[in-house]
Amino acid sequence: MRNRRRVRRLRAGEGAGWSPRPRAGDRRRRYVAVADQPERNQVTSMSYPGIAGAVERLQQALAFTRRRLTGDFTVDAFGFDEELTEQVLLPLLRPLYSTWFRTEVRGIENIPDSGAALVVANHSGTIPVDSLMTQLAIHDEHPAHRHLRTLAATLVFQLPVISDLARRSGSTLACTDDVATLLSRGELVGVWPEGFKGVGKPFSERYKLQRFGRGGFVAAALRAGVPIIPCSIVGAEEIYPLVANADFLARLLRLPYVPITPTFPWLGPLGLVPLPSKWMIEFGEPIATDGYGDGAADDPMVIFDLTDHVRDVVQGTLNTLRDTRGHPFL
Repeated sequence: MRNRRRVRRLRAGEGAGWSPRPRAGDRRRRYVAVADQPERNQVTSMSYPGIAGAVERLQQALAFTRRRLTGDFTVDAFGFDEELTEQVLLPLLRPLYSTWFRTEVRGIENIPDSGAALVVANHSGTIPVDSLMTQLAIHDEHPAHRHLRTLAATLVFQLPVISDLARRSGSTLACTDDVATLLSRGELVGVWPEGFKGVGKPFSERYKLQRFGRGGFVAAALRAGVPIIPCSIVGAEEIYPLVANADFLARLLRLPYVPITPTFPWLGPLGLVPLPSKWMIEFGEPIATDGYGDGAADDPMVIFDLTDHVRDVVQGTLNTLRDTRGHPFL
């Protein structure tokens, strides 16, 4: 009996998206099509934002792969591949930047929204990770998401794989011609004038700046008339504490140094994992160079004084940041 009643109800339209059969004398319209009722079970992107986001990311990945396979992408004269940098290289660094190093950035407003400038930073860390973190900090924290065109030593471009990745991510050789070209194009250029003296110094000398070269970066800024932005980085000294240098092996391999740390080479490949120190990066107020007279870029005294001024600003900020940060691993 129950089944028969159920069949009659279904035939009458109950439970199938139709209102019950009208009673005798009822003048109101009782039959309403399903299409006229609210759609309660419709699946939309608003119902499942996670699925919609995953689908969008998949579509972007497929489009990116298609452009790579067809050669539909551009690089500049220095080999910089902006799309590859933004879609692949920088995302690979973000977990290290935000979660592992817990990077805190200060003074990002001192980076100009457009136009050329020269960012001058201290160098440390045994392996030059600080340049990568600075590049990511400017791109992610600055409202204009600018790319920092970093200057690298000749050794970087002699290493297989590393040289190609460096070019693709915007690095170029630290030479006068390349710097002048980048600044004339309005690029943001980053330089670490301590070079291997800074990145390969022992842990006992941490956060003590080495000599800033011969002031070539100052001469380049003076010729281009662009501001110099001091940059101080705290945190890189602790990721690979250099306790000794294998001098004999370094000379054999023609390397500036072969580091020995508390974890390398003792732990093998695991020794290459950086320690999770707390990072702080601060960009100081721009130092103007357009007020100097003609020929200032060729005046040794002007270059010497301005180089020392930049170095003093970076060192003073390093001392302040160390006190502010406290324990490097907390």
